[in-house]
Amino acid sequence: MVKRIAVIGGGLSGLTTAFYAKRYAPDSEVTVLESSSHLGGVIGTERVEIDRIGSFLIDRGADMFATDPPAAMELCRDLGVEQKLLIPQTDRAGVMIVCRGKLIPIPDGFVLMRATKLWQMITTPILSIRGKLRFLAERWVKPNPPGNSQSQGAASDDQSVADFVRQRMGQEVLDRLVGPLIAGIYTADIEKLSMNATMAPMVAMVREHGSLAKATLARRRAQQDATERQSAGARYEKFRGFPEGMAELIDALAAAIGEESIHLNARVQSLRYAPGDRPAWQLQWDQQTETFDEVVLATPAAVSARLLHSVAERDGDALAEIHSHCRSAADGLASIESASTAIVVLGVPKKVIRRLPDKFGIVVPACEHRSILAISFASHKYANRCPADHTLIRVFIGGATQSELLRQSDQQLIELVRRELADLIGLQGSESIARVVRWNNAMPQYHVGHQELASRVESAVDAIPALSLATNALRGVGISPVIANAKRVARRITAAAIP
Repeated sequence: MVKRIAVIGGGLSGLTTAFYAKRYAPDSEVTVLESSSHLGGVIGTERVEIDRIGSFLIDRGADMFATDPPAAMELCRDLGVEQKLLIPQTDRAGVMIVCRGKLIPIPDGFVLMRATKLWQMITTPILSIRGKLRFLAERWVKPNPPGNSQSQGAASDDQSVADFVRQRMGQEVLDRLVGPLIAGIYTADIEKLSMNATMAPMVAMVREHGSLAKATLARRRAQQDATERQSAGARYEKFRGFPEGMAELIDALAAAIGEESIHLNARVQSLRYAPGDRPAWQLQWDQQTETFDEVVLATPAAVSARLLHSVAERDGDALAEIHSHCRSAADGLASIESASTAIVVLGVPKKVIRRLPDKFGIVVPACEHRSILAISFASHKYANRCPADHTLIRVFIGGATQSELLRQSDQQLIELVRRELADLIGLQGSESIARVVRWNNAMPQYHVGHQELASRVESAVDAIPALSLATNALRGVGISPVIANAKRVARRITAAAIP
């Protein structure tokens, strides 16, 4: 008998789950149900032609992915698109940080919280003498005893990123370096962001070696930090993108799954467990009801919670246990907060920028009291993003700490960005193109205690027959972690064939 699998959600998680489900079980019937009119979720690309100027290629979300962990590269190989991948132009690699109104390069070899080139930290103008001495003293700071976290809402030995860094390196390092780098990755409030959920390797280093400084020395002796010592911030030689933007990955997934298996504008209203000889689920969508042997929720936390609540609201004592597990999972998912962001994209003639940095981007610390989070120079990464006499700039606004800015209109956000760019890089003229991309509640927030919450949700879902979660709301928000999780889900749901 053919196994019928429904994947609810046509973002990267859902498409990857569907692709690998068909790959692992070719005889299965896989159906993707996407509520919007397009696939990809927060991944998308737009090409815009401007008369007498040229073409602009705009990634509406991520514009590249990391090769380590390897799940994204493995997916590209499995799709047959690996040969298309581009390495960023590493001659411009690196990030600058706003420091007292000036742009300063992040010290070479500084990776999130660790300095693999100590002299660069000692000589950087980003930190005061007092801040540098406090950073150097980290090697003598004792690890936080298990269960002794001071973070609000801490579970077990978890603590916030802010508390961890403040305790080990001091307030200045937190404000000027570590905080803005990590907050930019997760669009998060670092006073709430979980160390265990986001920076587990750093926690493990301190536990094993006593401090990050001692761990860095041990890694140097073992030659484990060779790549990091050549980088400032992200290791851009370990990133890849596509000639026509990240939408190429989504298009390749859709083509491999098959048009006949994908339904757009298909909003699932409810789920219903169908008892019988084997587990099954009835899905109500598009004014119809269909039965599937497996259901995968590849949707944001709030949507997954709504669908699971629709199961829990059904009556019937015989299904009380399943309803209870659905309710527990739904309550956990509903408690996960999410942040919204806007990306203002400007295509600007180079001649109207007085001080164009020769780096990939700029990070803006909260202590600078500005209205933007970060700036990315997309055309510095890949040459074909705009005409040669232009620069394509993406500016990030909002996140968990500045959500009030997103109440402004698109035009107001564009004007805000113009003012910030005028001050930071000397923008003195008009752009040739402007776009505003809004992502509402798109980034799940991993608050202190998140791992325990994720485990409770996973335990509840594991107890629900023939239902799985493939979501970035629990573990891993990057492209590769999302793909790795979706691949695991696909392998699990296809492990047992229907007799």
